[in-house]
Amino acid sequence: MVIKPGSVGIVAPQPIHFAEPLRLASGASIGDYTLMVETYGELNADRSNAVLVCHALNASHHVAGVYADQSRNVGWWDNMIGPGKPVDTSRFFVVGVNNLGSCFGSTGPMSINPATGKPYGASFPVVTVEDWVNAQARVADALGIGRWAAVMGGSLGGMQALSWTIQYPERIAHCVAIATTPKLTAQNIAFNEVARTAIRSDPDFHGGDYYAHGVVPKRGLRVARMIGHITYLSGDDMAEKFGRSMRADDYQFHYDIEFEVESYLRYQGDKFSEYFDANTYLLITRALDYFDPARATGGDLKRALSPARAKFFLASFTTDWRFSPARSREIVEALVANDRDVVYAEIDAPHGHDAFLLDDVRYHNVVRAYFDRVYGELTSGPSSLASPRAEQKRGTDVAERVA
Repeated sequence: MVIKPGSVGIVAPQPIHFAEPLRLASGASIGDYTLMVETYGELNADRSNAVLVCHALNASHHVAGVYADQSRNVGWWDNMIGPGKPVDTSRFFVVGVNNLGSCFGSTGPMSINPATGKPYGASFPVVTVEDWVNAQARVADALGIGRWAAVMGGSLGGMQALSWTIQYPERIAHCVAIATTPKLTAQNIAFNEVARTAIRSDPDFHGGDYYAHGVVPKRGLRVARMIGHITYLSGDDMAEKFGRSMRADDYQFHYDIEFEVESYLRYQGDKFSEYFDANTYLLITRALDYFDPARATGGDLKRALSPARAKFFLASFTTDWRFSPARSREIVEALVANDRDVVYAEIDAPHGHDAFLLDDVRYHNVVRAYFDRVYGELTSGPSSLASPRAEQKRGTDVAERVA
């Protein structure tokens, strides 16, 4: 196996089991659960260099590196995390956790319910971002980490990073939230509901208990993924990739694939339906819908974020219409109003919401510069952020477009 330079190399997940029940926001509890975890780098002597990476909808604990028997299964943020990369594992001990309810090894709807001896299926309790953060805090305890040097995530992962600053303000030094939002718009909730309806309407769904029938609601999952994938890309990006290119020289006057963009979406849907669990899709999209820290403060985001004591780095992308820069600016404004230490970078990139996962030198450079600062504070106390196109001040709204 050839390991690329800068990779963390061959990695292996580790399950961490928790016997003590976890009380959920819904009022339900779940006990005897397992969370799948991967770590990269070395924890330093005073355990101060740990970085938690929170995953988005269809990702997992497998953040970086490769598995010994799956050389093509590269971690979903491998371009961001590794030796010499923006989050440098020669400096930081990086932790990836597969959230409760997911389908990549952590306890979720596919898991056996010890009370029944059957898969949880539709009986698995609804979870929230706050529930995930509480579970992640138990992982930190299990690893002996009292305080994270940083909690980092993009999209839904960024929501978790923000929630850490509210739920455990003394246990996080820096919050790195990329391409995220303080709550979903009605349009975003609507996209999620259309996707969930596609899944629930699949004849193979069986009310969420399809495991007992030996089937998978693949048709619903395909449609859900196709809907989601459209929202992750920008119109310009889709136009550049596909335009109106066709499979044949002229119209064929049928309802099968005619345009290349149709072929691409069907491929993405087919691939997704082979590895993702339908109940998990319902569960995670509902957690997205529910996230709204200002709900408890009458819609006042400043008050909602007032417990936070961390320093913040936020980044958005100009063509991200799913979680637009305006939503990141809302967070920045609320933090500035609380006199918090904030860095904000608005990056001019054509790739839409998916830009946070892609290689972009300007984006990676500002993240690298921020983590240089985090590392500098670990080794020599607080230091200024030396970045040519992103600024940092306390109590000042600083928004720099990185072109």
